[in-house]
Amino acid sequence: MTARVLFVAGAHTEIGKTHAACGLLRAAQDEGWRVEALKPVVSGFDADDWDDSDPGRLLAAMGRRLIEDELEAISPWRFAAPLAPPMAAQIEDRALALQPVIQFCRDRIADSEADLVVVEGVGGLMSPIADGGTSLDLLEGLACWSVLVGGAYLGAVSHTLTALEVMVARGEPPGAVIVSQSADPDAPDFMSTVALVAEHAGAVPVIPASRDGGFGWAGLALKAVFG
Repeated sequence: MTARVLFVAGAHTEIGKTHAACGLLRAAQDEGWRVEALKPVVSGFDADDWDDSDPGRLLAAMGRRLIEDELEAISPWRFAAPLAPPMAAQIEDRALALQPVIQFCRDRIADSEADLVVVEGVGGLMSPIADGGTSLDLLEGLACWSVLVGGAYLGAVSHTLTALEVMVARGEPPGAVIVSQSADPDAPDFMSTVALVAEHAGAVPVIPASRDGGFGWAGLALKAVFG
């Protein structure tokens, strides 16, 4: 069976994409699915302490060993500076073109025996992931299903709906919007934020991802995308 491929896009940076991706991986495994994850490009990466990095968390969610070979298999383009990847690559005098990133993902997907491959982008939807290409361009290059992760901080509704509008306009509507609860105690009321996003999201399901434990929301997202 050809693997289902699910791209995790963000409405903003540091918004909970990796938390969502890990939840999706765990929910899929609870359904008995074999899973793979790809975070092809990552910046702000500390090679001496990467257990809690995005690829480290993805490996842990899959129950994989946190070793170099496993890391290289899911995240081959790693940069130290906590900047947009093209800027971080420039500092290290390394090439970072979009097509090799797309081809890496395609090759890994084609070779995978998984039922679900989760691919996580970088930053927000329109954040540059490579020279001349954004996370949205990577999604388009993979031609796969997607979810959009939005936040619940002040201003997040606008960020989420703007990203959703861009995805729809580019012919890449997400299968669901996942609203990630903010850890900020001064953030607007969470469920009110979810309701406001849903009011303007049209037919796209909007799923709250609360921080009170469990990944039931991730199972709902998988059902929204794949039925």
